[in-house]
Amino acid sequence: MRALDHPAVAAVKEDGHIERHLEAVAQMGERVAGTRSAAIRDGVGALPIFGPILPRAAMISPSGGGAVALDLLAADFRVLQADPAVRKILLAVDSPGGVTTDISQFARLVAQSTKPVVAHVSGMGCSAAYWIISQVSEISIDATAMVGSIGVMMGGSVQENPDQAGRRDVAIVSKSAPNKRPDLTTEDGRAVIQAMIDSIEDVFIGAVARGRGVTEAVVRSDFGQGGTLAGASAVKARMADRVEADGLDGAIRRLATRNPSTRRTSAENTLKLAHARAGL
Repeated sequence: MRALDHPAVAAVKEDGHIERHLEAVAQMGERVAGTRSAAIRDGVGALPIFGPILPRAAMISPSGGGAVALDLLAADFRVLQADPAVRKILLAVDSPGGVTTDISQFARLVAQSTKPVVAHVSGMGCSAAYWIISQVSEISIDATAMVGSIGVMMGGSVQENPDQAGRRDVAIVSKSAPNKRPDLTTEDGRAVIQAMIDSIEDVFIGAVARGRGVTEAVVRSDFGQGGTLAGASAVKARMADRVEADGLDGAIRRLATRNPSTRRTSAENTLKLAHARAGL
């Protein structure tokens, strides 16, 4: 529960992504046999990533809450890879992000796909969701869609007053584990958390840089610095590749009629990195 900032998770339920999900499903085609949410249309296998991202289905409440589980997502992705009727894979994304657990592994699965993988962002492709889509060969976005929020956040609570029963919780940790429950009211306690989330951010930025074919310095300076960019601004910053005038439907139609590369080749990435270092 500490990992899932409950007020934030509750808030994203009100942002309209569930309604946008229903509209998107209607555009993606017929459900692919053996999957929970993937669909196929004109040889394009579409996999929706809608709502907060959690590692496992067991963490999602029985009512669903509009969340997506990475274990189920990975299973559907592998079905699309194995289905001979699926020529290309499209990640249809509208997600504010989620927890860090298993994000790196799923992003690696996308990066290593033997079939071409692209992404289209209709609402938000932020934080953990951007980590995933940074690994595809092309990102298209709606004119008002937002991408970014590259960074890691962890929150905690500090007891200021006794609770209503007149009691105050006190945590005592064993002598060799002073960092097990750091005191967030002190600089030393905050430094423990800061060091941990900074190390995770380094992994995040490294993955985005490799996926987008730029240097880590470019990601740190030009990719929003934890904020988001929308539409044409995101494309200009190289966080996305194109604004899709016809939305998800247009992305599927365009993908069905052309032959994108399966992945940026290592040579292409090396050339992009060289150009970035040279300021080209």
